[in-house]
Amino acid sequence: MAAFVYLSKEVLSGFDNYKYSAIDTSPVSNYICHPFWNSCVKIVPLWIAPNVLTLTGFLLLLLNFVVMTYYDPHFYAACRDHPDHPPIPNWVWLMGAINTFLAHTLDGIDGKQARRTKSSSPLGELFDHGLDSWATLFLPVAVFCIFGRGEHGVSVFRVFLCVVGIMMCFVISHWEKYNTGVLFLPWGYDIGQIAMTAVYLITFIGGHDFWKFRLPLVNWSPAEAFEISLYLGFIILTYPFTFYNIYRAYKDKSGKMLSFSEGMRPLVSTLILFCLMIYWAYASSCDILELQPRLFYWTTGTAFSHIACYLIIAQMSNTRCELINTSLLPLITIVCLVGVLHLGITEVYLLWAYCIYISVKHVMFGVYVVREMCQHFQIQAFSLSKINAKVNSNSHKDK
Repeated sequence: MAAFVYLSKEVLSGFDNYKYSAIDTSPVSNYICHPFWNSCVKIVPLWIAPNVLTLTGFLLLLLNFVVMTYYDPHFYAACRDHPDHPPIPNWVWLMGAINTFLAHTLDGIDGKQARRTKSSSPLGELFDHGLDSWATLFLPVAVFCIFGRGEHGVSVFRVFLCVVGIMMCFVISHWEKYNTGVLFLPWGYDIGQIAMTAVYLITFIGGHDFWKFRLPLVNWSPAEAFEISLYLGFIILTYPFTFYNIYRAYKDKSGKMLSFSEGMRPLVSTLILFCLMIYWAYASSCDILELQPRLFYWTTGTAFSHIACYLIIAQMSNTRCELINTSLLPLITIVCLVGVLHLGITEVYLLWAYCIYISVKHVMFGVYVVREMCQHFQIQAFSLSKINAKVNSNSHKDK
């Protein structure tokens, strides 16, 4: 059992001293989302644990991904160049809109529910942000499902770069907190969730053919416009604020004042992961990304979430972040083989093998970390009753 202990005494001690510190300056969040969430949380029964809301929201997004994978595994359903692939049923887009809206709302009220029920804990934040790191995969992949490949879509590689960009936005916000001690919530998150809900609804009403046009003057398809808007969001709404906040924290000596090498440690594993996957897509002898785009995306997203969770634990517990995540070692081996050998279709089996490995590893990691934190804080993950209270109640019955 000792092999499955993930949190050291130092980390648990760091969690004991942890205090939540976040700043949200987004006008959309402050003037639209939070007032709405403040009303919504009032209708949630007081006996529902915040982590139940968090997990439900994540599962709704996962359901979107699973259903769309079933109907459109290779992103051809919305493509006119492949009429042999039937379009995704319209009800799926309505489901996508409802699930995205509910998931965004649940993600917004879980913390409010924790404060309402006086059940705030480091576990709640870790659980929330850990699942958020995995959910970064879903938005760009769902949008690509709407636009598809072909004349009015974009290539699977360009979508992969969008996925990487969104994941980078997530990880640098926690890298920023690792250096400054404060989580500056990115503006693009709420805007993206609201826009995604609207896109789903428009697709439900007009069908995927609604998006088969070119924008005047610039001659962009809606898919290309969405892609460009993502990059503009990265450049305008995310990266400049992150670098400025870190610069200001070091200049004012209000941050953790880490050395350059220590401050950069949290980014190393993530950058290695992205470089490995991009190189694999480029060097593949069987064009692995074209053959298995969803599998490639899922594998990257799960590996990213696994690495990001270690960073979140480190910045919350104020401990040193790892340099190289051990889950990368099998991937490094596979990509080296791809680079020197002509593996052909064998690459697909290797991708499946690593996908299963990292998915099982990540789920086991999540389960055991939650258990360890519950045991340490004497709480239950999905119930508001305390473990001590339950134990005392049982011992009282025995008497």
